[in-house]
Amino acid sequence: MTTEIELQYFFDPFCGWCYASAPALAGLADQFPDRLRMLPSGLFVGGRPISSIADHAWRNDQRIQALTGQRFSKEYHQNVLLAPNGIFDSGPATLALTALGEHAATLEPRFLHAIQIARYVEGRDTSNVHEVATVAVQVAAGHAIDLTAEIFAERLRNDSDLRARALERVEDAQRRMDTLGIRGVPQLVALINGQAHVLSSEALYQGPARLVAALDELSADA
Repeated sequence: MTTEIELQYFFDPFCGWCYASAPALAGLADQFPDRLRMLPSGLFVGGRPISSIADHAWRNDQRIQALTGQRFSKEYHQNVLLAPNGIFDSGPATLALTALGEHAATLEPRFLHAIQIARYVEGRDTSNVHEVATVAVQVAAGHAIDLTAEIFAERLRNDSDLRARALERVEDAQRRMDTLGIRGVPQLVALINGQAHVLSSEALYQGPARLVAALDELSADA
């Protein structure tokens, strides 16, 4: 009997714990490229002053780094969290991920990782539409898709159809989370022969080998 599997990854581009699960997600994207479905939850969509969350975010980020080894740089702390008049909004990154997905769904996890590196390691303001567009265009270029940052940024600002599709995805993710009774991100759900299995967050933070082994075990029991 053939095992049917779909992997649903719930996330937000500005979630530090989602960044912690990046190595595991990269492994899934490589091993299950056609069965990985990205579900942005909208957790941090909507602009707010970054000063309102900076101290809490940095403490949480340091804890994530200590537990998982994922790097949060001094440049990120200085240029993003302590930026005067900085804004905290994952909306532009969520829109960009949706726009790239129109070209190929496999670009979505790659863009997510690229935007995380741009923010947490390179210290770039990924609430800024131009920065987000620059990252998106670089990801697309790596897969022989020719886009320009200026035109892409204009879409992020003004494309109402793109905004509607992104909102629809966020609402779909939130409905699915409510149905499954799960809270917070990241979350990975494996649909195996139509049955939903919520994987433990511990598996997400211990790299791809641990996660693939957990999926193999679920598939074997199906």
